[in-house]
Amino acid sequence: MNDELQIRSQKIAESNAASVVYATTRFFLRLVLWSYLRVEVTGRENLAGKDAIIMAPVHRSNLDSILLAPLSRRRMRALAKESLFKIRPFAWYISALGAFPIRRGSADRESVKTARSLLEKGATMLVFPEGTRQEGNKIGELFDGTAYLAAKSQVPVVPIGISGSEKAMGTGSRIPKPYKVRISVGSPIPPPEPNSKRSSLSEWTKHFSAELQAMQDQACM
Repeated sequence: MNDELQIRSQKIAESNAASVVYATTRFFLRLVLWSYLRVEVTGRENLAGKDAIIMAPVHRSNLDSILLAPLSRRRMRALAKESLFKIRPFAWYISALGAFPIRRGSADRESVKTARSLLEKGATMLVFPEGTRQEGNKIGELFDGTAYLAAKSQVPVVPIGISGSEKAMGTGSRIPKPYKVRISVGSPIPPPEPNSKRSSLSEWTKHFSAELQAMQDQACM
């Protein structure tokens, strides 16, 4: 990971201008995008606390992250692939929205360290436990990355199901279609113990996967 890229992204995110940009974008998404897609949310009260949390939704569309931004009153921080930060104006904008870079396909320790630091300061963090976009409503095998981050930061994880986003904007699409989207927010799941062994992290991941599947099934009803 380019350290300069990481530092620049964090400086932008902490600026006063970034706060204004995020608030304006969040208002627009709630007023326009949610209305256009007739977004229906259940379980939003599970995000009402002021303590740090990890929002862990399914991933079916490029719309998913911006659909979730209006759910929390606090700015949602998120890992984003490093290549998105190569274009300066766009890099500034997504950094202002709370994104910070990670090198896809590698164990980017600096990005994980940044995520832990933000969570320790009380951040709301968006993590896609499935990694890249998947198809269908069945939750596939999950890796232990979310469990590891939750254990090291001692922050609860909220499973979130999303239905309709892949119909609204599927792979290759650039403009959303007015297809109804349902979001189902589950109860926060306590993190694994901070010094959990790999076997314990795997058990936690299995439990979380079942909860995520339950939320996805609920969103698809």
